[in-house]
Amino acid sequence: MTLKLLFLTDTHIRGNTPRGRTDNFPETVANKLKEVAGLAEEHGVDAIIHGGDLFDSPGPSLAVSRQFLSIFSKMPAPVYIIAGNHDLFGQNPATIHRTMLGLAVELGCFHLLDPGVPCYLRSGNIVIQLTGQHFHYDIDKRNPELDYAVSSLSCDAAVHVVHGMLLERPFHPDVAHTLIESIADKTEADFTLSGHAHLGFRDIKWGEKYFINPGALVRTSALKEEMKRIPSIVIIDFSKTPPQYKKIPLESALPGSQVLNRDHIEQLEFQKEKFSLFVQGIQSSGDYQITGLEEIINIIASRDGLQKEIKEEALRKLALVQEEFTE
Repeated sequence: MTLKLLFLTDTHIRGNTPRGRTDNFPETVANKLKEVAGLAEEHGVDAIIHGGDLFDSPGPSLAVSRQFLSIFSKMPAPVYIIAGNHDLFGQNPATIHRTMLGLAVELGCFHLLDPGVPCYLRSGNIVIQLTGQHFHYDIDKRNPELDYAVSSLSCDAAVHVVHGMLLERPFHPDVAHTLIESIADKTEADFTLSGHAHLGFRDIKWGEKYFINPGALVRTSALKEEMKRIPSIVIIDFSKTPPQYKKIPLESALPGSQVLNRDHIEQLEFQKEKFSLFVQGIQSSGDYQITGLEEIINIIASRDGLQKEIKEEALRKLALVQEEFTE
């Protein structure tokens, strides 16, 4: 007997094309999902697991939802899913029933993996425990064991799916995250499958446990790392001892150079450089023992007797520039 799972994550279904992509994004996503369906059938998987962020917003239009839910309803195996941050209102799992994901679950397109409620998949004498953890506003901020550690009960292998910033190493000090090493010895899951971190990470084996994130199925930005990444899915085969898995790059995923454009990013970087030089120039032209541009503008306006309207317009434009730089 065999029991195989297919894992994908972060499809970010939407009806328009993100800035930075040069293709027809909805059409691209549809083609990728049809390829996923073909791979599921080719490999004879027993279940498909989605790691969250099915949609790019919790309430997409009915036209967009109808098209993609039709694709999922025709998948050759049942689809199990958790909610990502983009699937929820206010990053709150309690809102699932008010979202398009919640409606799709009610319509039978997906099986929702609720935290603390194990699901068991059986094929012959093989029993797999499947658990899930939705994104929520405290994930990666509270005790990580509450979201990432599970017990393995009455099964041959346990699979835990989490939509959280699970990483081998932090990539930015200000981004909440959970390090694999902090939960590896505390969970009994044989496979911990995660989403949310779009770039994914290298496969980690910790003893006999695996931690896998293949990265988002779609590239929604033109980051340098995304230019060379090819979206993939994961097939796990539990009929072998120990279980085996492999990542399969999607043939429908074109090279980044053909579908991504970095012009807006490079322009923003150029503007930031000019802005930095502008600040340095102002500070070097006077005896300003301060670092904030707002303070510099106030001092110049007071010293030169500028009209209040001129000062307010300068501050307004400064705020617009700073807002653009934080996008």
